[in-house]
Amino acid sequence: MPNQKARYISFNDIKLWQWIVAERVIGMKLKLIKGMRLVVATHNPGKAVEIDALLDGHYDVVTAASLNLPEPDETESTFVGNALLKARHAADRSGEVALADDSGLSVAALDGAPGIFSARWAGPDKDFAFAMRRVEERLEETGSSDRRAWFTSALAVAWPDGPAVVVEGRVDGQLTFPPRGDRGFGYDPIFIPEGRTQTFGELDPALKDSISHRAVAFAKLRAALMEG
Repeated sequence: MPNQKARYISFNDIKLWQWIVAERVIGMKLKLIKGMRLVVATHNPGKAVEIDALLDGHYDVVTAASLNLPEPDETESTFVGNALLKARHAADRSGEVALADDSGLSVAALDGAPGIFSARWAGPDKDFAFAMRRVEERLEETGSSDRRAWFTSALAVAWPDGPAVVVEGRVDGQLTFPPRGDRGFGYDPIFIPEGRTQTFGELDPALKDSISHRAVAFAKLRAALMEG
């Protein structure tokens, strides 16, 4: 197995995670075989589309929403923790291998907020126009001109009653207001990735998928678990 920053976890007790960063875990030959069914643990249509595109049609993808699986409470304090929680929840309830993403926007001038609470800032209606206004208002309150921000994506794959693997990706950039572009989802219209002049909301979806935080995480996951 290639040297990857992949963390392998045995879930005898979800509160007793041990992170192991290694080239190989003895006795574990974990692979996602092309053509297998994979439960994507999300109820977010935009995220489901992006993940399906990143999987490049190699898997029979179904979502937690399509299986009527309930959304678990995201009670962990990190993206990694919440991704693992969601993957384990979907795997145990579906009886199938599950993939979960936990991702969000962190703003330097807001001490990393909204971070793991990115979805919650959008409220119960998941109104990201409201969430983006909230970010802008909070920045104005600080009086800071610092617009540095980053997106983080933690991807976890869990086997029913078995091990799990988690990887993490990040992309840095700057915020811009007002929002620009109607592509993507979430906070995409206010985020300009480094080296670009367009927001994620303006970029062609295929280009965004190739440079996003989720793409960085998927590259690590592909090297660790997926067939060439």
